[in-house]
Amino acid sequence: MPLTPGQRATRSLTIGADKVQAFAELTGDYNPLHFDEAFAKRTRFGKLVVQGGLTTGVLHALVAMDMPGPGTVFLSQNWKFTAPVYVGDTITAEAEVVSVHATKPVTQLRIVVRRQTGDVVLEGEAWCYTFSGEDPSSF
Repeated sequence: MPLTPGQRATRSLTIGADKVQAFAELTGDYNPLHFDEAFAKRTRFGKLVVQGGLTTGVLHALVAMDMPGPGTVFLSQNWKFTAPVYVGDTITAEAEVVSVHATKPVTQLRIVVRRQTGDVVLEGEAWCYTFSGEDPSSF
């Protein structure tokens, strides 16, 4: 089904300490903000925060699996973190189609991620390309 401006998709994820640990094992990000409660308590966050890569990871899944869907990769991203995600939060990523290229499988998306309280934790835009069996050299 072709994408149209205004079309939306969402994906949610609860981020427990197990996911923070797994992400650290994959990436080496053992920042004390994610693991040391005493350290985190002394910061403006006041408690343990989730690695930003886990927050943006939900967007990768949304784009690759939901909309535009399988075969999609990011061409570019421009977003900012507006609030922390805390260990135990449930975040919901939303993508809205802003534009669809007339002759290429390229889509511009507006991106927003919120925690369960409704607070926006990330916002911005992304451009995506969707491969659908065409010659990869056309990219």
